[in-house]
Amino acid sequence: MMLADLGADVIKIENARGDDFRHYPPAEPDLGGEGAPFLWTNRNKRSLVLNLKSEAGLSLAKSLAEQADIVVENFSTGVMERLGLGYDVLSQANPGLIYCSVSAYGRTGAFADRLGFDPVIQAESGFISMNGYADRDGVRAQSIVMDTSTGMMACNAVLAAVIARNRNGKGQRVDLSLYDTAISMIGFATLQYLMSGVVPQRNGNTSNDTSPTGVFHAKDTPFYISCSSTAIFQRLFRAIGRPDVAEDPELQDRGGRLRRREELFEILDAAFAQNVWAHWGPILREAGVAAGEVRTLPAALESDVTRESGLVTRIPHPTAGEIPNVALPFHFSATPVADPVAAPAIGQHSAEILEEVLGIGTEEITALKEAGAFGSFPLALSKATTAARAAG
Repeated sequence: MMLADLGADVIKIENARGDDFRHYPPAEPDLGGEGAPFLWTNRNKRSLVLNLKSEAGLSLAKSLAEQADIVVENFSTGVMERLGLGYDVLSQANPGLIYCSVSAYGRTGAFADRLGFDPVIQAESGFISMNGYADRDGVRAQSIVMDTSTGMMACNAVLAAVIARNRNGKGQRVDLSLYDTAISMIGFATLQYLMSGVVPQRNGNTSNDTSPTGVFHAKDTPFYISCSSTAIFQRLFRAIGRPDVAEDPELQDRGGRLRRREELFEILDAAFAQNVWAHWGPILREAGVAAGEVRTLPAALESDVTRESGLVTRIPHPTAGEIPNVALPFHFSATPVADPVAAPAIGQHSAEILEEVLGIGTEEITALKEAGAFGSFPLALSKATTAARAAG
C-alpha cells in the first residue's frame, strides 16, 4: 500500500475466494460481507484473480513477473519455489527484478518452515516481556505493530533496491522477517541489555529510563507526561509552582529522579488533581513540557490534531458508495502521493490487467477461463474489451 500511495501500479494476486484478510471481522454489509481490515491495507491496488494450482494461471503469473519491476510474496517458505515462481526462476527471465519475500522467521535456516503471526512474534522477541505491570504477565500490544513495521521495513528495503538497480541495472532478492523486525522494534533496550546485562523491567506506564514519566490525572481526565531531560523536569515543577523541587540538587540528574520517583509522583498527583485538563494542558504546553491526554481511539480520530493533519478522509467505493480512509503520514512539497482509491473487490481488475499488461484479448481470456486460470471466479470482460467486441 505504501508503494501504491507513492505511485506504483500494484497488482494484487488473489484466488477465487480472495485474500483471507478480506474476511476479517466485523463484516460490513455494504462491502458484500468483507471487513474494514482489508480496506485498511489494500488502498490503491488492483485485484487479479488467478488459480495458481492450474497451469494456465501459473503461466499468467510468470508472464506478469517477467514484466514487473517488483514482486512481493508472503507465502509459507518453499511455496513459491514449488510453483516455479521462485527468485532464481523469475530473475533469469527478468534480471532487473526486485523480489521481496516477507515471512515469519526468514527464508533460510533452521526456522524457515515455522508459521508465525504478529502476537506470537511479540512473545518470542521479548516485546511482550517489556509491556504491562511487574506483578502480572507481560501484555501484547493490541495494535499489530510487528506486521505493520515489517511492511514499512519491506517498503524501505524495496526502495533501496530500486535505487541500487538505477545505479547498476541489476535486480536482487530482498528477504524480511517479522522476527528480525521485532528485535529492531524493541529499540535501544536491546543494546542496553547487551552492554550492561540489565534486563528491562515492566513498569506499567512509567519509564525505566526517565522520571517523572507516566500517567497523571487532572480533575476530569488522565494525561501522559514524558519527562525525558533535566530541563523538562525543571520546567514541569516550575509550571506547577514548585521551584524548590525543580532546583533540588539531588534531582538534577536522572538517577536521583528515578530513586525518588514515588515522591515526585505524589507531588504531581496532588497538584494536577486541583484542576481540569483544560487548565493544565495550556500551562504545560507553554512551559515546554511534553504532555497529552490519554485518549480513546474515537477521541484521537476526532481530535483537532488528527483533523489538522488531514489524516481521516472519505473516498468513493464501488459498492458502499463512500468509505472512511486513513492516509499515510507522507507530505511532499513537489511529488504528492496518489489520490486514494478504495481497496478493490475480488478480481475487480482481472480482465483490465490481462489486456493492458499482457495484451490478451477476448478470445484468449475465454480460453484461459475454460482452462481453469481463474478457478471458480466468474471473470467478466472489462469495459474496454466489451466495447471492442461490440464495435467488431
